[in-house]
Amino acid sequence: MAPTQPQQVKTPQNGLVQTCEIGSLTLESLEIIPQVTLAFETWGELNEHRDNAVLILHALTGDTHVSRANITEDSHTTSPAQAAGWWEGIVGPGCVIDTEKYFVLAPNILGGCYGSTGPSSPTPESIDSSRKPWGSRFPLVTIRDTVHAEAHLADALGIETFYAVVGGSLGGARAMEWALTYPHRVEHCVVIASGPSATADQIAWAQSQNLAISLDPNFAGGDYYDGLPPEGGLGLARRIAHTTYRSAPELHFRFGRVAQRGERPLQKCQAGERGRYAVESYLDYHAKKLADRFDANSYLAINNALISHDITRGRGSLTTALAASTCEWNIAYVDSDRLFYPSESIVMAASLPQPGEATAILSPSGHDGFLIETDQIERVLRRTF
Repeated sequence: MAPTQPQQVKTPQNGLVQTCEIGSLTLESLEIIPQVTLAFETWGELNEHRDNAVLILHALTGDTHVSRANITEDSHTTSPAQAAGWWEGIVGPGCVIDTEKYFVLAPNILGGCYGSTGPSSPTPESIDSSRKPWGSRFPLVTIRDTVHAEAHLADALGIETFYAVVGGSLGGARAMEWALTYPHRVEHCVVIASGPSATADQIAWAQSQNLAISLDPNFAGGDYYDGLPPEGGLGLARRIAHTTYRSAPELHFRFGRVAQRGERPLQKCQAGERGRYAVESYLDYHAKKLADRFDANSYLAINNALISHDITRGRGSLTTALAASTCEWNIAYVDSDRLFYPSESIVMAASLPQPGEATAILSPSGHDGFLIETDQIERVLRRTF
């Protein structure tokens, strides 16, 4: 699966999106994606021994911007590098993942829409001289495929070994796969709010989201780039997903049966629809927010990658599969998570070569607790950093 003619990246820039051409990539399906590009951001510097690199892997609709860049006197506040990241307070100077000590790398997943090769990317001229977006032609990508791509990016950056590979949710699935596919390259593996495989429950939720997108009238079989995007379907997929990301008690506490301000759920308006409850308005907001920034085909591609996740596939039992790892593990779960159940993390920790206990993150917020409970996440990470 070696890439052809990988680009060598020499001068990373803190908190700014960069791209690297890693060449062609042969997938598990044996299909080949030529001219693969991965987008990434970095913080800090590789030390002389190149043993201080940390790989941070984002969740389903996440991106490369984990943390803002170091703010200097001549920094412009409008710079994308100065925007708050999705794990602000965890990564940065003086933080638990201290960018004055570690070189942090955060790539955009293969199949994504934030600079990495994905369905919205132009096809290589060798496949289509018109260079139209991949669209429906983009191949099925697995979690293992994404990890192989990230390994080639690490090669281009001159990183042979990661001090730690860290991920939450989908990022946790990638982190696990890193530890088993490239055990010699991972010293510590931190997995938060994830599990050793996609469960039937998770696959069921994912299928509902995928169908919401593919049944949108504007989807056009995935080749919608010359017309209207399937924003309605993508928004519905987000509503389904976001409900699984939060806990039922939290939704009840925050919204209950309260009507959205200015609306009457027991009456229809002039458009023929009834007024909304506050929780419906909340889901509508998150649906529009995602539809404004994300590509529907990328959502499908990454969701299908998550469905493929199974670290035991071709490796035997969970205990046998984990026995191939040589790193130190740090596993944590969110106690109110109803997407990645705590039991998955507990069983995985007990199945390690050196069995241990998974750490509980106490949160009323459900799965999204891995993004919200910063103080507890910091304490989890202190076990590794």
